[in-house]
Amino acid sequence: MPNQPSTTTTSSARPQALPLRWTHSEARELSLENKTVIKQIGKLIKADERDQVRAILRRWRPRDVVELMVHLPLKRARKLFLYLPSGAAAKVVAELNDDFRAALLEDATIDRLVEILDSLDPETSADALEELPEEVQERLLPQLNRANEILEIKTYQEESAGSIMTRKLVAVPPDWTLEQVVSEVRRNASVIKKISVVYVVDQRRRLLGYLKLRDLLLSPKERRAAEVMRSDPIAVSSDMDQEEVVRITNTHALTSVPVIDTDRRLLGRITSDGLQRVTRDEAEEDAHLMSGLSPEARPDAPVLSIVKTRLPWLLAGLIGATLSGSIVGSYENEIAAAAILASFIPIVMSMAGNAGIQAATVAIQGIATGTLWIGDLPWRLGRELLGAAINGFTAASVLAVVVFGLSFFIELAAPLQLAVTAGIALFCVTILAVVIGASVPMLLKHFGIDPAMATGIFITTGNDILAVLVFFLIATQLYL
Repeated sequence: MPNQPSTTTTSSARPQALPLRWTHSEARELSLENKTVIKQIGKLIKADERDQVRAILRRWRPRDVVELMVHLPLKRARKLFLYLPSGAAAKVVAELNDDFRAALLEDATIDRLVEILDSLDPETSADALEELPEEVQERLLPQLNRANEILEIKTYQEESAGSIMTRKLVAVPPDWTLEQVVSEVRRNASVIKKISVVYVVDQRRRLLGYLKLRDLLLSPKERRAAEVMRSDPIAVSSDMDQEEVVRITNTHALTSVPVIDTDRRLLGRITSDGLQRVTRDEAEEDAHLMSGLSPEARPDAPVLSIVKTRLPWLLAGLIGATLSGSIVGSYENEIAAAAILASFIPIVMSMAGNAGIQAATVAIQGIATGTLWIGDLPWRLGRELLGAAINGFTAASVLAVVVFGLSFFIELAAPLQLAVTAGIALFCVTILAVVIGASVPMLLKHFGIDPAMATGIFITTGNDILAVLVFFLIATQLYL
């Protein structure tokens, strides 16, 4: 048989492109790879390549999908969310914060919302429902498989421990052996992601104690739960404010905390994820209030909502500014006699605002972490006054030296007297602003008002008014 000429075949197929993946790094800025991913997936969404986008994201973690969505324009993020299968969409919804969740669910149909919410645990479903319009909630609830559980969650007061707890936990009777307890933990492991504590309850489900995983590992398996359990559980009531819950868990270094009713019956637990979410939400709310914004303000809010949530605060600031202007106007003759005084108005107002905000911010932080109480007010004021006196004296001295130094280049009437007047006024204004900034948040907290409202417009505007008034009172006595 004649030899066949040997042939070499070469593949003309191009090498397959590497799959698009979301990369993680310690740097806060987006990596070059992630920027490429955002750009390419954005183009696919724009071209309505649904199947290709689904194929790319099939093996992505929900958290990675969320990060991608955050960096996409909202219109494309919504479109991407509609591409996701219901199961994947539910996992993404569970990872979202309330504002972004509301923005994404806005365009979803009722049928798709039912599929997504049925894939979530009742707590997350209840949170998602709260972000939807009232009429949509009324249409959705009857169609949900766990509507009764969701309705029960909705009965708890907003921002209470009951509203943020999860019912996913392991509770066992006291007469069980540790071997039985371990079997129960294993049985629930696929449903409950993080099990660090097993609760021990009686027949009426009243909380008796708890077992840590180390107790299960290190104790003989034939021992009873009642013999090994820790009988000093720190629990919170279902109606306790979520901010107070965070304070208690921080004080006792807890990663989760059980929630009980008035009869000590175990209702659920608040996990570390729930505590972190509360901390983030409270920080965002305080940041809004400190900026003179309503806590309901959102980045994707429509124009009418922006006006509704911001205009009242701006009008409050306008009233304060008008009062400051009225005080300045009432000293018109004094300013006419010594026009140089007008140049010090922005200086004292700026110092008062800055000093007041600094003191108020520290006070609010202390209140939020539970390290400051109304009983601390005298001691705290004393310490703040000492610090304010040192800072005020330093700033006043600098201003006095600058004013007197300018007299060598600019003709000023009674420069030494003017320098002393400006320095004393700045010193007094700084101390007054610090006293207000340090005490007002604690007083508001004592009367049940959110102390974050003390900052922003109220502290700044209030200090502006007092600063101008104090300045002119001192100036009329010492300089004119």
